[in-house]
Amino acid sequence: MFRGKSTIVTGSSSGIGLGIATAFAAQGANVLLNGFGDAGQIEQARSGLEREYDVRVRYSPADMSKPGDIRAMAEYAGREFGKVDIIVNNAGIQHVAPIEGFPDEKWAAIQAINLSSAFHLIKAAVPGMKARGWGRIINIASAHGLTASPFKSAYVAAKHGMIGLSKTVALEVAEHGITCNTICPGYVKTPLVEKQIADQAKAHGIPPENVVREVMLVHQARKEFVRVEELAALAVFLCTEGGASITATAIAMDNGWTQH
Repeated sequence: MFRGKSTIVTGSSSGIGLGIATAFAAQGANVLLNGFGDAGQIEQARSGLEREYDVRVRYSPADMSKPGDIRAMAEYAGREFGKVDIIVNNAGIQHVAPIEGFPDEKWAAIQAINLSSAFHLIKAAVPGMKARGWGRIINIASAHGLTASPFKSAYVAAKHGMIGLSKTVALEVAEHGITCNTICPGYVKTPLVEKQIADQAKAHGIPPENVVREVMLVHQARKEFVRVEELAALAVFLCTEGGASITATAIAMDNGWTQH
């Protein structure tokens, strides 16, 4: 489906990002992986995708809190693949704390990685997309881009900002064959969410085993985590001709959470 297309997926060394990268590789796209983690595991994932799907897969350790790293990553993808057709801004971090005790450095880091990194990568990729008359920009926000929860001031602010950024970019590039959308998943079972279970237990003063149903999934009509494969399939669809008229949209994939 995407043979000859090239994709950057940030935060793709594991979890949601790796699932999205895998889905694009399975459809024939070249993929640039990005993220931190064990070097051996990252190389295993990179080479494994390359072998299994007969596509070019590269890796960049770019720090998503540093604009210069992000620009260099986009330039590297351009050199390796000849162009960048699709970008998926997925990189993110989390910290849970009451507002009065929220560390300043955590606020700054979350805004930089969860929001500003998307701005910098979009800025770097859009000129080439415009020149070719085609591009797809997908920003992975969260149900917390549409609603709020206690103790997540920085994350909620960044994810709301991601939706505003997406809408603005979509309107600017609409006449150039480029779409820009936001996917807003509910809780996806990833290492980041596993860590949040302990953090939420501490913040709410309840046992960890109570966090999933009483805190995380309490507002969802369907008490299930979103599967990575579901999220990846939606990202792929938005890049097909079937998704060509979907732009400036925040799509909830949250088991009914944000309809309350």
